[in-house]
Amino acid sequence: MRAYERFLQYVKVDTQSDPASPATPSTEKQKDLGRMLVEEMTRMGLERVRMSETGYAYGEIPANVEGKPTLGLIAHMDTTPDLTGARVNPRIVKGYDGGVIPLGESGEVLDPAKFPHLLQYVGQDLIVTDGTTLLGADDKAGVAEILTAAELVLSENRPHGRVAIGFTVDEEIGRGADHFDLAGFGADFAYTVDGGQVGELEYENFNAAAATVTVHGVHIHPGDAKDRMKNACLIALEFQNMLPAADTPAHTSGYEGFFHLGHMEGREELARLEYIVRDHDWEKFQAKKAQMERIARYLNETYGAGTVELTLEDSYYNMKEKLRPHMHLIENAKAAMAACGVTPIIQPIRGGTDGANLTYQGLPCPNLATGGHNAHSRHEYIPVQSMDATAQVLAKLIEIYAE
Repeated sequence: MRAYERFLQYVKVDTQSDPASPATPSTEKQKDLGRMLVEEMTRMGLERVRMSETGYAYGEIPANVEGKPTLGLIAHMDTTPDLTGARVNPRIVKGYDGGVIPLGESGEVLDPAKFPHLLQYVGQDLIVTDGTTLLGADDKAGVAEILTAAELVLSENRPHGRVAIGFTVDEEIGRGADHFDLAGFGADFAYTVDGGQVGELEYENFNAAAATVTVHGVHIHPGDAKDRMKNACLIALEFQNMLPAADTPAHTSGYEGFFHLGHMEGREELARLEYIVRDHDWEKFQAKKAQMERIARYLNETYGAGTVELTLEDSYYNMKEKLRPHMHLIENAKAAMAACGVTPIIQPIRGGTDGANLTYQGLPCPNLATGGHNAHSRHEYIPVQSMDATAQVLAKLIEIYAE
């Protein structure tokens, strides 16, 4: 079975995670895909196939070459809370002609004038949405590519050491590594397969934190509010306006960090701002958090103690420093790509993966891209040929670690 055929089955399963839920997984529906994958891995002949109580699905390919390190391959099952992943209706645009692609009857389109990377795929087959949901290539494409690579290795009896396979929950809300069975997984090192143009190879990522600003106001009838009202909404806007206007995702690229206001709500008595804070550089990351703390202190000095509450919680850290002693992971991935006719694209991740946290837990784990574009969006798409290429690269990588 080709990777895209698996993928078209997986995207029909709604696995959206929920940051407001304290449970693991944050949504029980993630287990629906986990059970499907357990059944599939069992049919394929993988061993130690299981799903944990917390929804993680595992399996392994037993070695046919002994004495080799155990390679891990990891992808996540959940989709982002940013846009619904229910009732996904994918369509394959065969032999893309370079023009505008209508997305069903939604009125949405994929236009190369807006998304110029589309023109890289003229003549290829693109899997697109109907414009009402995301597609789920982040990261069901990674799941499909890993299992397709496993099937290639087994069906063709390619040489391989032990290969550990893991599918995580709640990656999109920063919890994917929290309950990962590292000891049971038993890999010496691993790759996540998650997001990005085919050939992308990433071993450095943002340092990341989540910030919540809660503003407590005083509501008085507007007709009698002079010198008495303390409008939480306006104070919240002050907080936002004191952050650097250019330090946002829309104005940064490469190694540049940002403050991203992702959600806001409020009334006169209570307002709330939710941010993510990102920077590749450790010192700049710390400085960004300190800047938010200074703004909160200033506003409390201005409007009274307790007016502004700021909570900061680190999410993950840049894996680069931990991966420096394991550069064979990068070199072997480049070799696998070259053997499959894929050009390596080495660049920093403007985000994070489960691999960042797993690396800090002791499992060196860079990222290989799936081939997807426009993640977390109704404009998400992935070329069928990119999925084929990624599956072949993974299968070749398994062979390389058996040499």
